[in-house]
Amino acid sequence: MPFTKLDRLHRHNLDLVIGEFSIDRLDETARRRLNLAWRCLDAWPDAAAGLAALRPNYLLAPCSNGSIAQMVALARRNGFVWDAVLGAETARDYKPKPGVYLNAAAALGLEPAQLMLVAAHSSDLSAAASAGLRTAFLARPGEFGAGRGEAGVGGRFFGVQPA
Repeated sequence: MPFTKLDRLHRHNLDLVIGEFSIDRLDETARRRLNLAWRCLDAWPDAAAGLAALRPNYLLAPCSNGSIAQMVALARRNGFVWDAVLGAETARDYKPKPGVYLNAAAALGLEPAQLMLVAAHSSDLSAAASAGLRTAFLARPGEFGAGRGEAGVGGRFFGVQPA
């Protein structure tokens, strides 16, 4: 499938699930609201303070598969201040493809080794490291429910444990 914004892919998958489970009572307005719920997520409690502590000394730019609109909405909801929003939409492709990370570096006028991707997913970090970025693993062991996230570094990354 050619590149399309993640919001559109989410909607496609939502429609598939609605059809599979015969959830016919959801009208179009409810489907739209449900699809855009990704924009209303609360961040991890330590995220805003961590970003604020980093910002005086570093450029902050999420490299996300989410759309720019989604990332802006999340920033506004959670009090994040970013210098740029990069990732899939600007690269016209999705992580973990190397071009997404390389596009982020190019957009900032930096070499890949001048960037550090901080993430809770070893697969994302491995791909970023392969593209030449520095990496830091941030443990989020409860990401998918109690004990269902990555609790430890799954590769050779700088490790960070939340306070």
